[in-house]
Amino acid sequence: MAGNEISYLIGRVSLKDRKAFSVLYEKSASKLFGICFRILRDRSEAEEALQDVYVKIWQRADRYVESETNPMAWLAAIARNQAIDLIRARRPVASDIDAAYDIADPLMTPEEAVVLRSEGRRIDGCMETLEPDRALAVRRAYIEGLSYEELADIHGVPLNTMRTWLRRSLLKLRECMSR
Repeated sequence: MAGNEISYLIGRVSLKDRKAFSVLYEKSASKLFGICFRILRDRSEAEEALQDVYVKIWQRADRYVESETNPMAWLAAIARNQAIDLIRARRPVASDIDAAYDIADPLMTPEEAVVLRSEGRRIDGCMETLEPDRALAVRRAYIEGLSYEELADIHGVPLNTMRTWLRRSLLKLRECMSR
């Protein structure tokens, strides 16, 4: 699925082209469902979220700016945000401090929180040792969930080159983290 094709379809959807919307759905639904399912961990909730995602895409397609972001990343962000919104809607709203105490995570102590933040800084430091385009590819692959093909298209490199970039980058990160 080429980024240009998805971008074109989003443009057509912004003009309320139902056929383009149908094709966009066919081309992107499985990936967006995977994102929703990974976050929600419930098939029926993921299906409901996916329906809401496509309603938002229909309503907001005119807000997509091709030069600012990858079209699949834009669609993925909508899916991710919708799934997160559903999780947030599940949580009870604390009315006072006692209720907030009951919701607090009893498993993480202040010391553990400091260690976790320290690990995050170590990862950030190790990411800075990578070349900028490699670091960006790693972030997009493992945070945004982009595929090797999508990353290869974005960076303008062959698919096997992208696989090599990511493999070597992960090895370099592992080495850096073990120091």
